[in-house]
Amino acid sequence: MKLFTVQKLIKLSSLGLLMAAFTGVSYGAVDADAAVSLAKKSDCLKCHAVDKDKKAASFKHIAEKWKDKADAQAKLTEAITKGPKVKLKDGSEEAHKVIASQDANEIKNVVDWILSR
Repeated sequence: MKLFTVQKLIKLSSLGLLMAAFTGVSYGAVDADAAVSLAKKSDCLKCHAVDKDKKAASFKHIAEKWKDKADAQAKLTEAITKGPKVKLKDGSEEAHKVIASQDANEIKNVVDWILSR
């Protein structure tokens, strides 16, 4: 009887690992402290907050909007590195601030951190 239970657990664990591997998007290991530090240095927190809308959408709201979208990483990276015009909560538009880093790994870490909210 115990062997049957162990076999079920192994099968369920294997199934869970397979599902995790083939569904959703994984954002890898995020260095939250480094991401927050760069976000502060770049004035991201002037318009955004983690879990509530300010002048712009919260990072949680942004993560929900981009959840399960294959181009999320690319689109958010473009938004924080190229400074496109963005619409704010009050309906006005302005150029999005550019992140204060040229390092691709630092930029990816910030985007991964935002998407993991």
